[in-house]
Amino acid sequence: MTRRLPTIHGITEHDAGPYRMERLDLEFSNGERRQFERLRGRGHGAVAVVPLLDENTVLLVREYAAGLHRYELGLVKGRIDAGETPVQAADRELKEEAGYGARRLDVVRLLSLAPVYMSHETTVVLARDLYPERLPGDEPEELEVVPWPLADIGELALREDFSEGRSIAALFAARQYLERERA
Repeated sequence: MTRRLPTIHGITEHDAGPYRMERLDLEFSNGERRQFERLRGRGHGAVAVVPLLDENTVLLVREYAAGLHRYELGLVKGRIDAGETPVQAADRELKEEAGYGARRLDVVRLLSLAPVYMSHETTVVLARDLYPERLPGDEPEELEVVPWPLADIGELALREDFSEGRSIAALFAARQYLERERA
């Protein structure tokens, strides 16, 4: 079923930390009027990098997660800086967080965090043909790099210390991307 998008009759906004909170006055195709709130990011988006050390091994990083006050395994990720493409940001973040550059970087897809109330999107980038190269990053401590068998990402998704949704979704999307490529 294809529906016409709601009509926006007005938008009011205010600051909400690194985001802008917007209240939309909407009218749906059936005549219903409602107000919805959404968070709009102030940056240029983010990247999640799936770095393949070889065709069977993905590199994860273990870093402090302040929201949960514990160390978490996850993918290399970060903000896209002004003037950067997602591929450039992915290569920079990979060098900063894992100590590798990539000769081949492919965009897999976009992921949204919570599309019902957030505009933020993360570009998933598959990084291959890695080589050692480190750039200084903004992390307070060096991140532990953890090789993980790509065939075992189902087990990884069940670990308590691997809970970030973007990392889980990005790994499964990248695995599917690779399977299509090999077919």
